Amino acid sequence: TSRSTISSLIVNSGWMKLIRRSQKILEDTRTGRNEDVAAGLDEIRSGQYAPQLSDYERSLRAVIKYAYLAAACERIQMDELPGGKGIAAVACIPAELSRLSVMVVELKGNKAAGGAIAQIKEKQYPAKLKPYAGQLLLVGMNYDEKTGRFTCLIEKE
Repeated sequence: TSRSTISSLIVNSGWMKLIRRSQKILEDTRTGRNEDVAAGLDEIRSGQYAPQLSDYERSLRAVIKYAYLAAACERIQMDELPGGKGIAAVACIPAELSRLSVMVVELKGNKAAGGAIAQIKEKQYPAKLKPYAGQLLLVGMNYDEKTGRFTCLIEKE
């Protein structure tokens, strides 16, 4: 049947590995395991999933989208969400009003993950999202071009 063909294609293409990796990154984010989230991002970026676009920022955003693919079952993922005094790189909002956490992700290049968190707070990105959240997760990410590695800092509000 076409359903079993699709299932076989997903399993054999490596997408199941990506989905499992994404589930782990989501759980690591929820529990504040910064280093594990960064390691997961590194794995996705160096894998076959991350596009190597000439636009550096779009390329890194694609890594973030793949990293939080598992969140799509329970959250709506929004790029460049206006909030407060600026625009958040990515926000993951519960699909229904619930006690699920809202995640606000800010991405930096060649800076510091802590600087991304500071920007989220300074620009008040989560201002419009608090009514949706059981808990608010601020996720600051940095990609260092020299090392080719991510760093991550997660704060819960």
